[in-house]
Amino acid sequence: MVYLASGDRYQKMEFRRCGDSGLKLPAISLGLWHNFGDATLIENSRQLLRHALDLGITHFDIANNYGPPPGSAERNFGRLLQEDFLPYRDELIISTKAGYTMWDGPYGDWGSRKYLIASLDQSLRRMGLDYVDIFYHHRPDPETPLKETMRALDHIVRQGKALYIGLSNYPADLARQAIGILNDLGTPCLIHQPKYSLFERWVEDELLTVLQQEGVGSIAFSPLAGGQLTDRYLNGIPADSRAASGSRFLNPDQITDEKLAKVRKLNELAIRRGQKLSQMALAWVLRGDKVTSVLIGASKTSQLDDAVGMLANRQFNDAECAEIDAILNSVK
Repeated sequence: MVYLASGDRYQKMEFRRCGDSGLKLPAISLGLWHNFGDATLIENSRQLLRHALDLGITHFDIANNYGPPPGSAERNFGRLLQEDFLPYRDELIISTKAGYTMWDGPYGDWGSRKYLIASLDQSLRRMGLDYVDIFYHHRPDPETPLKETMRALDHIVRQGKALYIGLSNYPADLARQAIGILNDLGTPCLIHQPKYSLFERWVEDELLTVLQQEGVGSIAFSPLAGGQLTDRYLNGIPADSRAASGSRFLNPDQITDEKLAKVRKLNELAIRRGQKLSQMALAWVLRGDKVTSVLIGASKTSQLDDAVGMLANRQFNDAECAEIDAILNSVK
């Protein structure tokens, strides 16, 4: 295997400070959601990780339930880490999460101290690691007291099993409460991971403001809306696409004529900017300084090249921003 010299690798990437912390994240991070489970050839996953690191993508984001089946993404990543990436461990940010169902019974889900600590112990064993850099609570628990969940996260950091704590899918008011509890415990929240794209802008109402006020970074997942903000669906739904596959995360009902009309207009603007639609969509999420990093999935190394290539043109003028708003608001 051949890797670029570190200096060359890092010249390709922009690194952005995560909130008020000492940590910087690459503007592009790689999520191991769909393409690192047992249904994917291990060599494909290996090539994606190698190419990502060559491009300066140093942050690999996983969760306990990623696969399929759940747990397999961590296990396969652990194998590749041992075989390829151990010499680079200290150049990597490795994150994982817990919050969704992982095993039967009342202790395998949500946000209890019992579940979070047990789940992270399992994750560390699967990956062959002593610690992760970031450990997230993956979603709010409507029944467990918030203080219990935050105390468990604080305990995990004090045990040395994670360096930083993150939240995911927390609405603004609950995020502010959780951040306050963590501050009082002495383990500040590093980062929040919300769903954010041109088609899903709920974070703009309050959440991003809360994070900036509290000095917490953010990393957007699903910035391409499950592939809708690419050239994949410009002419309808391809037979081999995710929307046609029966995926519960993207189905044909979501690819409406009105949505396609917006996608085509956005694509026209991207072409005028000299970009692919996917590149413009990523650049838009990163505009300004409210979002630290965008989290992408990839099944081909060319998709990583496209994402990093976006960094050469990620600024928007007022006219372009107004045109995007007009497109998004044109048809409901």
